[in-house]
Amino acid sequence: MSKVVDNLLWIKERIEKAAVKAGRGPSEVLLVAVSKTIGVEKIEEAISAGATVFGENYVQEAKEKIEKIGHQIRWHMIGHLQTNKAKKAVNLFDMIQSVDSIDLAKEINKRAGQLDKRISVLIEVNVSGEATKSGAERETAVSLVSEVGGLTNIKVEGLMTMPPYFSNPQEARPYFKLLRELGEHIERQRFASVSMKELSMGMSGDFEIAIEEGATMVRVGTAIFGDRAYGRRP
Repeated sequence: MSKVVDNLLWIKERIEKAAVKAGRGPSEVLLVAVSKTIGVEKIEEAISAGATVFGENYVQEAKEKIEKIGHQIRWHMIGHLQTNKAKKAVNLFDMIQSVDSIDLAKEINKRAGQLDKRISVLIEVNVSGEATKSGAERETAVSLVSEVGGLTNIKVEGLMTMPPYFSNPQEARPYFKLLRELGEHIERQRFASVSMKELSMGMSGDFEIAIEEGATMVRVGTAIFGDRAYGRRP
């Protein structure tokens, strides 16, 4: 059995235990295997071990992989998306998790319309307020959700965030809680064509805490595939 397969099964076991600990069913949490900089061979190993959703950060890199692997599994765009890449992203991905502005949403909507497609998105929220992170500010997230929900070819399904890095994962808990509470607040507004069923939060170092705070998607890469070659750019 390969290291990738071993790691993936171990992560799935930890997800199940975290869900049970939180009084939730393991099926309530979707594992998004983050495959940026990872080659096709390792992705196929992960597929063989039961991974069904993969997250990519860069459109061109994803395109090269999707052309080889196809849509036997689902592909999520999880990195910052430039407006000029929206056309390709809409064509490639099953979900875009990183919508952070109305301008980007409008371009995605336009391109989805041209493909006669209604694409699922998450609104990315910068819960920490860090200048180095993408995402809508918490104060503007509600109005952004409302605006994006009014676009014909987009389906808003929830929120996504990335908290600051902490060596102690417990310190990320308040940020996960903030996103959950924001999602609950938005749900109470009953915006048309908006659902808050998904909360994408938690990565290799803190996904168990995220699950305890209500994550429905966790984005795990390093713990499955190992350290990345960050010098490589598509």
